[in-house]
This record gives sequence, C-alpha cells and structure tokens, in this order.
Amino acid sequence: MQIDRAAILDVLGKITEPDLKNDLVSLNLIESLELDGAHIRLSVRISNPALHARKRMQEAIEFNLRRVFGQQLQISCQIQGLDAESRSARRKILPDVKHIIAIASGKGGVGKSTITANLAGGLAKKGYKVGIVDADIHGPSMPTMFDLVGARPKMTDVNGQSLIAPIESNGIQILSIGFFTSQDDAVVWRGPMASKALTQLFTDAHWGELDFLLVDLPPGTSDIHLSLMQTVPLDGVVIVSTPQEVALADARRGIQMFRLDSFKVPIVGIVENMAYFTPAELPENKYYIFGRDGARNLAQGMQVPFLGSIPLVQGVCEAGDAGRPAVFQQNTQTTKAFDELVHNFETELNAILAMRK
Repeated sequence: MQIDRAAILDVLGKITEPDLKNDLVSLNLIESLELDGAHIRLSVRISNPALHARKRMQEAIEFNLRRVFGQQLQISCQIQGLDAESRSARRKILPDVKHIIAIASGKGGVGKSTITANLAGGLAKKGYKVGIVDADIHGPSMPTMFDLVGARPKMTDVNGQSLIAPIESNGIQILSIGFFTSQDDAVVWRGPMASKALTQLFTDAHWGELDFLLVDLPPGTSDIHLSLMQTVPLDGVVIVSTPQEVALADARRGIQMFRLDSFKVPIVGIVENMAYFTPAELPENKYYIFGRDGARNLAQGMQVPFLGSIPLVQGVCEAGDAGRPAVFQQNTQTTKAFDELVHNFETELNAILAMRK
C-alpha cells in the first residue's frame, strides 16, 4: 500500500484515545506528522501522561502503522500529555463542584491526611459544602478520622445511572478506598489498577453540588498522581511538610511535579505540620523538636504562599482517632491554628482564581 499523509491519518483515525473516547485525528491530537520515504516521524498528545499510558499508545500506533504499511516501516513516535489549557477544554468532569484541591506531600508520615480532614472541617464550619476523596490508596485514613470504619457506601440512581453515594460525617461528604477494603487487609495493586480504582471515586460517584472537593493524595510522585491530575481538573494544590530537611527535600520535588508544563497546577501554599511541641502544662512554651521554620523558609525560597504552622499536640492525634477532627474543638490552641490555616487558604485560593479572570 502506498504510504502518504492521508493514508497515515486514515490509520491513526482508527486508534481511540482511551480517556477521551474518540480517535486521535478527530480529537486533533496529532501535533506533527512527517514522512520521509519509509520513515514516519510523528508527535501525539494523549490525556494521560503516565509512562504506562504513553507506552501503550506508542505500541498501538506502531502496531497499526506496520500492520497496514509493512514491518519494514521505520517509526519515530513521541507521545506527550496534554497541556493544561487543552486538558481543561476537553475535560468535563464534576461540573457541580466549584473547586477541586489536592492535598499532597512528597513524604509519608507528615500529617497530610490530618491537614486534609481539618481543612475540610474548617471550611465546613464556615458554611461551605465540602467533600473529601481519600486517594491515599495504601494508607486510607479518612474512615478512622471521621468515625466511619466499617462503613460501606450505597448506590444511588441519577438519571438512570447507578452511582456511588458518598458517606456524610460532620457535614462532609467522604469517599475512601478504605470503604471498599477491610481495615486489616493490605491493598496490593499495581499502578494502572490503583489509578483506575481511584478514578472511579470521581467518575462513578454522585458528588452533587460542592464548594470544595479536597483530594488526599498518596505521598510521593507516582503514576497515580499523574493519572489523577489528568482525570481531575485541579484548581490548586496544598503541600504539607514538617520542618525537618528530609521532609522538605521531598516537598520540593512535589512542588516541581505540579509545576511541570503538562500540569501547571497552582500551588495554593505550604502548610508546616508538627511545627513545634507545646506541653499541656506549659501552654506558652514552644519546643521546635523537628527544626524551626523549615517549611516557611521553603515557601519563601520557592516563591509560594505559606499557609500556617500546626503544632504537635496530643489533642490532634486523639481527635483524629476519635473520629472528630480537632478543628471542631472549642477555642483551643490547635483550633486557632487550623482556623488561621483555613483563612489563609481562602485568601490565597481567591488570589489564584482572580488571576484567571
């Protein structure tokens, strides 16, 4: 068969972009196409920039082109993720949710889930409609933090479609991987399987109208993060770190990931958790056992807002274990810290949204 541009596009027009549910040509995802004898050079954009997704698309393109034009065909194929503007234009998910915010950390154990739960609680206290997606697949914490261990979501019918109904606690709508597994079972899933399960918490759930949907991400920078950022149109991300250097180094990498050209997710700010220890018997004393002002200095150095410092106090842990986040307590040092965090979060997010107008 003669190789020409029209024939190549005919083949590419039969390859479906798996997330956008249409072919590469109809979606205008072919960025460049050059033909030099029996050598084809092309550049293609896809929705999911994760390595496994790009590899699968490359294999599909090469297989179909060689099947039609012969195995001797030379193919130089570059696969990239969609840029932020194109992704936003093509993606229509959760239209009734005003703001989708990820809570992330480069390192585990810094209290990311605690910050998520209390930020959600603080926003709910101010009258906002709030939801949480617990996307920390290997260590889901929200069932414990909101006294929902053993709870199982029900299905609801929405316009003839059966969708997962989030579970409400303290006025907050919640879905967690922990609702679908036993508390004592280890979740051992490969990246694509985990990504698909988490995607269903957004696409197969009935969230309804929300002011904020907070996404408690797993620690680190992995395929799960890439897949979620391509599936969900994030309005911003909050980075959580402790003051110690080992956590700050990972937080830097997390910030750089969200700043990649293929994502360009605005950094709402950095929260310093476990900033200092104050014993109950000495409420005016502060002991900086993990270092002092590490996250504040990181925020300044990377030119992102600093949202606040949360103390290391026993009450935060006890409140989480009891299933009612500390932000709901009355007039404590911790409550004031979380209320300040919520105020700063609102201020910085509003500034980001104002710049988009």
